[in-house]
Amino acid sequence: MKQITLISLTLRNFKGLRDFVLDADGKNISAYGDNATGKTTLFDGFLWALFHKDSQNRTSFEIKGLNDLGRVAEHGLQHEVEAVLMVDRRRRSFKKVYYEKFTKKRGSAVAESNGNTTDYYVDGVPVKLAQYNAEVNGLINEEIFKLLTSPSYFNEVLKPDARRKVLLDVCGDMTDSEIIAGNKQLEPLTDILGDRSLEDHRKVIAARRSEINKELEKIPVRIDEARRSMPDVSDLDAELLQEDIDTMRSRVDAKTAELQRIQSGGELSAKEIRLREINASLAELKQVIQAEGLKAIHEQQTRLSQLRGEASELQSRLSAGQHEAERYTSQIVRVDSQVKRLREEWTSLDSLQYPVHEHQHDANCPTCGQTLPEDQLQSAQAKALEAFNLDKSKRLEAISTDGKLAAAEKRTLEEELQKLEKELAALREKIASKTAEVMAAEATLQNLQTNIADPADNTKYQSIQRDGDKVRAEIEQIRSSAADAIGKVQAEIRLLRSQVDDLEADKAKLVSVATTEKRIAELTEQERKLAAEFEKLEHELFLTEEFTRTKVSMLESKINSKFKYARFRLFEEQINGGLKDVCKTLFNGVPYEGGLNNAARINVGLDIINTLGQHYGFSAPIFVDNAEAVTQLIPTDAQVIRLVVSEGDKKLRLEHNDFQEVI
Repeated sequence: MKQITLISLTLRNFKGLRDFVLDADGKNISAYGDNATGKTTLFDGFLWALFHKDSQNRTSFEIKGLNDLGRVAEHGLQHEVEAVLMVDRRRRSFKKVYYEKFTKKRGSAVAESNGNTTDYYVDGVPVKLAQYNAEVNGLINEEIFKLLTSPSYFNEVLKPDARRKVLLDVCGDMTDSEIIAGNKQLEPLTDILGDRSLEDHRKVIAARRSEINKELEKIPVRIDEARRSMPDVSDLDAELLQEDIDTMRSRVDAKTAELQRIQSGGELSAKEIRLREINASLAELKQVIQAEGLKAIHEQQTRLSQLRGEASELQSRLSAGQHEAERYTSQIVRVDSQVKRLREEWTSLDSLQYPVHEHQHDANCPTCGQTLPEDQLQSAQAKALEAFNLDKSKRLEAISTDGKLAAAEKRTLEEELQKLEKELAALREKIASKTAEVMAAEATLQNLQTNIADPADNTKYQSIQRDGDKVRAEIEQIRSSAADAIGKVQAEIRLLRSQVDDLEADKAKLVSVATTEKRIAELTEQERKLAAEFEKLEHELFLTEEFTRTKVSMLESKINSKFKYARFRLFEEQINGGLKDVCKTLFNGVPYEGGLNNAARINVGLDIINTLGQHYGFSAPIFVDNAEAVTQLIPTDAQVIRLVVSEGDKKLRLEHNDFQEVI
């Protein structure tokens, strides 16, 4: 078994302890002191040095000493804890120094606090936090260490789920097969569960029971609704009802055949055939009488259509010619404007004279500056005049040429316009003539349509018409005499069909009752099957609960057998019969958190530490706070540090005594 003992614990300026050394030398030791003298601070410092937390498992707590106002009493101190341990005969030390950092700002004579920092030392060597934690974790897991160093940690710090986990880890959980093997009554569960876990199967049972309950609640309502919807058929007989229906249907068929015979009488059919023949003769005679007039109308319509087409073609030609004349007129206006412009340009140029004053030559030579001879001056002036006149003549000739061309173009355009206007005048005359022809043709067509022959004036046509009127009157007389007979038969048919409908309605009632009775039988059978399934589920649920009770008994017995004094309750029965997971510690039947005195709590905690130490193969210093409450501690192999309230000791006092003899 791995063993850790505390050699010494040095605290400087830690939670009010100015300078204190707990010199245990690996042996049992008692620390005596009045309230608020720092007993618990010893355990806080021990845990803070190793795990950066106090005995209440808090990472944030006040390390610096406080004054009466709850403020830091003194700044600038180093707060130090060093724990020297013996780990399997190897001496190890872990030290932490917590202090304020001071920096002097530029231009300031006084340094100011700039937060806090911590230095770490392992075996006297400065290290980083990560290496420090690694060295501590190399000794033992933090959670296990706390479980083995504080009798109250398991029951007062750990939550129930965490306590259960520790106990199951120590004692080992039990498999479903082990539990079933311990109770023969549970043997059917093996086949019932299959690959499903017990909890999953309980969920399936609960869900299915809920569904079945809902269905069982609905079925009686459905049966009652079905029965109330059934019509009264106590006075109906299915066989007699069908015989009556067949008899009434045969009567309807007989009356229907009688009606058809009346409606399709032979004399009426002959008269109708004769009337159709007369109407055909009238149509044929009308065609013959009006044939010549219709032919003339058709021919005149053809001629009128042709004339209208010719008039439309002439009108299109006239429109095109008018557009052409407008184009000629526009071009003549343009050319005429050009001629006028050229004439004005020629007149302006022709009146232009040689400007003598602008062409006076300098009498001095431009090279040497001497005065030029008179003959040279006159020669130069003559050449300038000649050049001016030559340029003017060329420009006048060019303008004259352009003017002649423009005048010739204008004459050509005017001649073409005159020719086109003559053609347009001729077209207008043709259009007027063609329009007159169209109007005459329209009058002729109207006259032909008005004067077409009327067949009613024809003697033969009139004779055939009289025959038709006679036959038509005879048909009406026949129909009138048959109407009474038809009405009577139709009334009888309606009455018979109404009676058939009533009989069919009674038959439908019998069918509805049969269908409803079948549905009621189905619902009753469904209710029986659901009730049987519910009973089966109830039995399965009982087996699962019995399984849980068996598991509770076996598991608690197995766990409790590992401890000498402590007992554990892992389950509590609910009002509904179910079991709730708990983890309660008891001593002589008294719950740890309800009524157990401090002495029993401490000894129960030591008992738990003894068992956990055996399981983890590890022992560590045990800090027993409020140890004055215990007159006799149970035996333990670990080093014990008792923190005892002593009113007379106003400062901490250590006593090295082997109180194992007292235990």
